[in-house]
Amino acid sequence: MKNLWIEFIGGIVTVKAKGKGIERFINTLTRNGIHIWQVKRHGVEAVIFKMKLKDVNQIRNAVRNSDCKIEFLQRTGFPFLFKRLLKNFGFVLGATAFIIVIFVLSNMVWGIEIKGANPATEYKIRKELTEMGVKRGKLQFFLDNVEGIQRKLSDNIEEITWVGVELKGTTYHLQVVEKNDPKKPEYLSPRNLVAKKKAVIVYMFVEEGQPVVRVNDHVQPGQLLVAGKIGKEGNIELVPAKGEIYGETWYKTDVTLPLKKTFQVFNGNEKRKHFIKIGNVEIPVWGFKKVEYKDFETESNEKKINFLKWELPISYIDRTIRESEQETLIYDHEQAFEAAKTLARNKIKSQLSENDKIKGEKVLHKSVDNDKVTISIHFQIIENIAEAQPIVQGDTE
Repeated sequence: MKNLWIEFIGGIVTVKAKGKGIERFINTLTRNGIHIWQVKRHGVEAVIFKMKLKDVNQIRNAVRNSDCKIEFLQRTGFPFLFKRLLKNFGFVLGATAFIIVIFVLSNMVWGIEIKGANPATEYKIRKELTEMGVKRGKLQFFLDNVEGIQRKLSDNIEEITWVGVELKGTTYHLQVVEKNDPKKPEYLSPRNLVAKKKAVIVYMFVEEGQPVVRVNDHVQPGQLLVAGKIGKEGNIELVPAKGEIYGETWYKTDVTLPLKKTFQVFNGNEKRKHFIKIGNVEIPVWGFKKVEYKDFETESNEKKINFLKWELPISYIDRTIRESEQETLIYDHEQAFEAAKTLARNKIKSQLSENDKIKGEKVLHKSVDNDKVTISIHFQIIENIAEAQPIVQGDTE
């Protein structure tokens, strides 16, 4: 059966032929290779049939040598539809422009709502959003996704602990949790402060309780530093001892570092590809060249496409492929020892609190063996050595 869709694209003409030599006329058309179909009689001396638009000139030549007359009843197909569209070009152009405008407006940012932030923090958030390009009238295709916006706000604004970002239609909704929430009062039971490690006292700040050691005293783990009992015999009051007792402590750290280190770095080469995703099918629209990088990492940013208030099953994907290459760093002995020292310092710092500090360091041993350097370092640390110890009822110490 002939594919009528193909015929529709080329154009179809419905013809009425009448006269005494109808059968002879139909046979002539067939012999000349003119394809006709849906041939139906219309009375005794007339037939109606369909034919291709491109064969119209040939049928006119054939009808001159016959006793028949033809009449074109109907014209269908793409060529005639296109002519009608051209006649109504203004209407079609206006309708197309209207749909494009609605589509663009549906994918622009028209509102930013922020909840949970005081006016000062909200001002900083809006200023940061503006610097990122998130503002009214901006197309959503060219903005970071909500995870990227959330991450940048959390990193760049110190006043917030957490921010949730959600895009609903054309409006960004932000829920903010600030850091300056009022702290609940801390209720403590009676306790002492004792040493948690061996140290020499270098600084004391006692807020509450009775200190029992002084600066330059040597203390052992578990030794009493600040008593939670105050007053004289017969009038003793139990209190939660509070304070900071800083002492000089000692750490020994061993670090082994290879002389040769291999790692992956980006070399600056990258390619971008753009896709339209319909359902689960990705259709490339830009960046058709094959990526020939041996080692690479891919970053994708997907934007949903909206029409009015509806989210369409269509997405725009911006994909960046960055080439990476292997770099090998070879240390000489001195460089390796310095790098090992830095690694040892960082290792110690990761075990300390914010107010603790390194007072001094001394290299105890260093060696090179099997393309590796090994170093042992003795660190002098100033840190808070006090820890709480509950007072047992009935304790007379």
